[in-house]
Amino acid sequence: MIWEELKKPFLILAPMEGVTDIVFRQVVAKAGRPDLFFTEFTNVSSYASEKGRPNALERLKIAPTDKPIIAQIWGKEPEHFAETTRALESLGFSGVDLNFGCPDKNVNKAGGGAAMIKTPDLAVACFKKAKENTTLPVSIKTRLGWKDPDEYKEWLPTLLQERPAALTVHLRTKKEMSKVPAHYELIPEIIKLRDQISPETKLIINGDIKDKNHAEELHQKYPEVDGFMIGRGVFQNPYCFTNHTPTREDLMQLLNLHLELWEKHPGKYEPLKHFFKIYINNFPGAADLRAKLMETHSIKEAREILKAYSGTSNGNSPYPESR
Repeated sequence: MIWEELKKPFLILAPMEGVTDIVFRQVVAKAGRPDLFFTEFTNVSSYASEKGRPNALERLKIAPTDKPIIAQIWGKEPEHFAETTRALESLGFSGVDLNFGCPDKNVNKAGGGAAMIKTPDLAVACFKKAKENTTLPVSIKTRLGWKDPDEYKEWLPTLLQERPAALTVHLRTKKEMSKVPAHYELIPEIIKLRDQISPETKLIINGDIKDKNHAEELHQKYPEVDGFMIGRGVFQNPYCFTNHTPTREDLMQLLNLHLELWEKHPGKYEPLKHFFKIYINNFPGAADLRAKLMETHSIKEAREILKAYSGTSNGNSPYPESR
């Protein structure tokens, strides 16, 4: 089982809608891959629908550099969890993760994601159906609660009693979103709950973790935690799973790779712009270059701007070298 193969403290790239797709995962793998990837979250009701299945399967595509990778799914219909989970093993995944923590309004309105915190019996039913229909390990990602952080005292035991292979806890509530610091002060209590109820469950902490060094610092303080999941930290540094401090040239190379991969997995151009801030940041002239790229309408236009940026006729960069 994949969770038993990972050495503490293992690192995971958090599943993020519109971010951790097959293209960006390959970029992160090039920079320095985490120990484990997760897919974006796929709606089980879409997979169970003849009309929605092609889109669901598109979201579940994986690249060779993705493995090992966990498929993350969400929804509210137990039978749809069963049907989707049955198919995942044949697609090359190492595990299945149930998203019981997404704070997106549309997801919650549909009864999925963090809304599961308000319907614990349904959450358990969905987990049971998923587990019954696969030989893959089934894990859960969730939050402390819906409104009050103290909701974890009832919510997390409900999940742990089902013996998930792993439990990832984002140390905030749905209401808090990412507007407050993660509640690291609750880690000792969460460790106690895991040890008392399901000691075999791997415990993963998510929330405000910046990079590999930060995760190792936290592990020194909380050695009972098995792994750490990095989300927004990858926006600040796509090399966050390594000890490498990227230069401007490193980031520009990753951006060019992202453009190349995007062409191989064609889609609308506009979503690609959301990634520019990851690579064009924290160096002289970055804001101006990023503004110009945001005005483009195609990869061809973006490449022309990057080419003009990369040097003048005498080969000198218009901005100072990275340090």
